[in-house]
Amino acid sequence: MGSNMRHVAILILLFAVSACIPQGRDDYAPAPIRPQLLTDPVVLGTAPEQAPLSTWQASPVTANAQQVDAGTYIVQPGDTLRGIANKTGAGSQIIASANGLSEPYIIHPGQRLKITGGRYHAVNSGETGIAIARAYGAPWRDVVALNALEEPYILRVGQKLLLPATADLANLSVEQRAAAFSLDIDDIVTGSQPALADRATAKEQSAWRKAITPNATIATPNNFSGRFQWPVDGAVISSFGSKGGGKVNDGLNIGVAKDTPIRASADGVVAYSGDEIGVFGGLILINHGSGWVTAYGHADKLNVVRGAKVKAGDIIGLAGESGYVEEPQLHFEIRKDRKPVDPNSHLPKRS
Repeated sequence: MGSNMRHVAILILLFAVSACIPQGRDDYAPAPIRPQLLTDPVVLGTAPEQAPLSTWQASPVTANAQQVDAGTYIVQPGDTLRGIANKTGAGSQIIASANGLSEPYIIHPGQRLKITGGRYHAVNSGETGIAIARAYGAPWRDVVALNALEEPYILRVGQKLLLPATADLANLSVEQRAAAFSLDIDDIVTGSQPALADRATAKEQSAWRKAITPNATIATPNNFSGRFQWPVDGAVISSFGSKGGGKVNDGLNIGVAKDTPIRASADGVVAYSGDEIGVFGGLILINHGSGWVTAYGHADKLNVVRGAKVKAGDIIGLAGESGYVEEPQLHFEIRKDRKPVDPNSHLPKRS
């Protein structure tokens, strides 16, 4: 009987772990190992009182969205699109989109504009998209789609974001909103930049090891050619694409020895360096501009910080088995306009 009970307990544990493995990955084991972060006091040789804040903690968001009724607004003499947005409570970008307006958003007296109803959050200084999503228990990717946000995904103070109707804003407690919050690579790419004031400009990239605080907005590169190099030299142990059973690999998993240097695949700026997406363990995201982003997961050590400007070939970390894998490897992705693409199509052919 005792042996049977142990078998049952093991099966229950395995089922619980497998239920936590998201679709889209096929290479995870149930024993995550945390990486050694560059921001770790042991690495820096310092002992700060508090660890660096996450992108959704740097500037807390109060869920104070206002309900706007759907309707029609008749343009008055002297009106501007922003002024109409302020009068109605709707977002100017949503109004423009709903009425087929494009820059420079010319309107004329007597024109009838459709006002899209819903709940709108007014962006405050320093808030990030991720933080706003977390405050409402709404998927950030849904907010991006609903508001047709585009690269470089920098919010502006006073901008009004239409929230998904599926978000049960009235009945969720702070704890429930936090529990409903999840994070993936696309969320970080599109939602980790703090909001800027209207005429403010993003901060230029930093020196290689100089950290930029989470509440600073970072300028992204321009005019990237789309040429990449291999981040490590090793055998591909899991290729790009469908693996059956609803599992998809969004990149390549490359088997390497522990502590193998991970090199930047192209010039760019570090958009993220941390371990807040558990399945990937130590994760680095590099924004190359023109919609191109590379991801490097399962690192045991992260050698770069957010905002660092890197060159192709720079060592950005050391490979390992952090996250949900059972042998040292690098998970490598190339994304274009938020969508994963097959790295083999963009990397040099290997003999």
